[in-house]
Amino acid sequence: MGEEFITEGMLDMFLFESEQLLENIENLALEHKDDNEFDENAINEIFRAMHTIKGSSGVMMYNNITTVSHTLEDVFYYIRESHPDDVPHSELVSYILEVTDFINGELEKIREGGEPDGDPEQLITDIKVFLDQIKHNITEKGEELPPEKEYVPPKKFYIAPVASADSKFYKIFITYNKDTQMSNIRAYTAVYSLKEVAEDLQYTPEDIITNEASSEEILKYGFKMALQTKADASEIMELIDHSSGVDHIEITECTPEEFLAYCSGGEIFIDLDGEQEKESSPKQGQEEKEQEKKEQEKLIEKLNKQVSESKEQEQKKKEPKKHQESKKAEAQSFISVNVKKMDELMDLIGEIVIAEAVVLQNPDLQVPGLDLTNFQKAAAQLSKITTELQESIMAMRMMPLKNTFQKMNRIVYDVSKKLGKDIELEVIGEETEVDKNIIEHISDPLMHLIRNAVDHGIESNEERKNLGKTEKGKVILEAKNEGGKVWIIVSDNGKGLSRRAILEKARENNLLGNKSEKDLSDKEVFSFITLPGFSTKKEVTEYSGRGVGMDVVMKNIQQIGGSLEIDSKEGIGTTMTMKIPLTLAIIDGIIFSVGKTNFVVATNAVKEFICVKKEQLIVEPDGNEYIMIRGECYPVIRLNQYYHIKDSVDDVEEGVMILIEHEEHVICVFADRLIGEQGIVVKPMPTYIRKVKGISGCTQLGDGSISLILDAGGIMQE
Repeated sequence: MGEEFITEGMLDMFLFESEQLLENIENLALEHKDDNEFDENAINEIFRAMHTIKGSSGVMMYNNITTVSHTLEDVFYYIRESHPDDVPHSELVSYILEVTDFINGELEKIREGGEPDGDPEQLITDIKVFLDQIKHNITEKGEELPPEKEYVPPKKFYIAPVASADSKFYKIFITYNKDTQMSNIRAYTAVYSLKEVAEDLQYTPEDIITNEASSEEILKYGFKMALQTKADASEIMELIDHSSGVDHIEITECTPEEFLAYCSGGEIFIDLDGEQEKESSPKQGQEEKEQEKKEQEKLIEKLNKQVSESKEQEQKKKEPKKHQESKKAEAQSFISVNVKKMDELMDLIGEIVIAEAVVLQNPDLQVPGLDLTNFQKAAAQLSKITTELQESIMAMRMMPLKNTFQKMNRIVYDVSKKLGKDIELEVIGEETEVDKNIIEHISDPLMHLIRNAVDHGIESNEERKNLGKTEKGKVILEAKNEGGKVWIIVSDNGKGLSRRAILEKARENNLLGNKSEKDLSDKEVFSFITLPGFSTKKEVTEYSGRGVGMDVVMKNIQQIGGSLEIDSKEGIGTTMTMKIPLTLAIIDGIIFSVGKTNFVVATNAVKEFICVKKEQLIVEPDGNEYIMIRGECYPVIRLNQYYHIKDSVDDVEEGVMILIEHEEHVICVFADRLIGEQGIVVKPMPTYIRKVKGISGCTQLGDGSISLILDAGGIMQE
């Protein structure tokens, strides 16, 4: 098949499905890495996945992917058929991961518009040696080997009638789920899969590659094939029963006459090595048609004789029976949508939210005596619809953390293997959902935390044994919803953080200043490790010790309005807790003004609003102010002084105190007046404005004015 037939749709489908299959294979390998062997379901799953990747990559003419996937497929075919006892499990897991890494690397090249030119020869050789090793163990025991699966590399393949005494004839009918995309390409994958056993193969519609409209025809009427082969129905089903979107497969043995009647209409050339597909169906005159009819009658007679002889021979052994199998796949209730389109839709929803506020807060509606009863009813309905639309699109953007967490399993496996440590990863709450953009921001920080836990936190097997601990270390990765935020917790049962060692390093780096070591809490001491260049590790490894990991973690988390808490007990273990918002797109906020400047703070961060008296205000000699509320003392931050805002209220009795809570801290922000609450669309600060402490973004209000979004965590750091 030539490159001109590889459409963008075909490529997208190939990349998407291959990546999904590889991810599934990798997860299966990691789930069973600590077992002695793969169970039957896992063996079949990996075999089918590699078979599918082999077939689809063969159709796309990515020969290196085809070859390496076929090599691993052979291993699992052998394991499935022979059930060997002495398979080196850890070695097999390593080869699986090497294959997935290689193919993923090639897919990345394809996605970026390059050629998959990686050399898999060494990997293929190693896997073949591994397979021979397993077979050698079998032959030593005198057990019978399964039949070899001969691999025929992608090549030009001409399907033409070749009769033999043991040939069988089948009619194959495949239907697809009505919402299946590019069913024509999936149908061609089935055709390609049958090349290994086909003596003659014809199908309808014939132009499934060159004509994208054939996809609709296949969905409506199904895909028909006529097959001449020596294989039985179960083998055929095994070859074609791997494509997603399949609703029903029907395989029926037929007579040669039925076969020819089923596939009449011309010869088909199928090119499997990069040359153009050709079709020969010329218009014939009456004489040519009559001649063709005579030739077909002769062929039918010949085939009848051969089949009759073959059936007589088989009758002596057993009574042949028709095979008809079907598979009812679960109907797809979803469609794939480009992420960019989702982002564009989210932006439009944001504009609708702003437009709604503009309409409802229009100054023209403030005319005294104006009857707004009907308008208010319509406005209420509009607000209801807007809210539901907003919630729907937000739900569509929410993704479970499962895929991100599963990737951490691979990191634990790779790092622990290189370091010679026996470490188990326990995952809790992987179904917790977070906005897609949030997930993109936390992947790297989470990877750093996991690596630190494995490398820096967990002791070596020998150290743990000497300390009376279990030789197997444990890392727990947990996610849960708390107070409108998502907590992602990474904890280990390692050696913990040394307060003494951290303080010693902080003293060397002149980080303590005038602070007394005794006055610093454990959390304040542990927070030093998040500073750039700070590391207590004496030896630099591939994974840690440079002091450039935790500061990156902090920056990435703070970028999305999150925070990091560190808790540790020396000799017991360390817990790192990321607290991140559910979404960055649209939030509920409280709007207030200071002078002519508007601010917004997230509703879930506000504890309460209080009007205070002057006598409640406490002023220290250094000018710091505090307010006493119900026996509790809170620091006061005047935003007019903090941001040098003119024409604002100074008298505390004329303004309002807003108690803002962030993690375990509470501050009082003094504002001129409250404006109200509304859904706000979070926008980043313009690039030409340098980063301002305590400001995380901006938004547009209903009157068209711009409001700054207050970052409580940023202000409290002062």
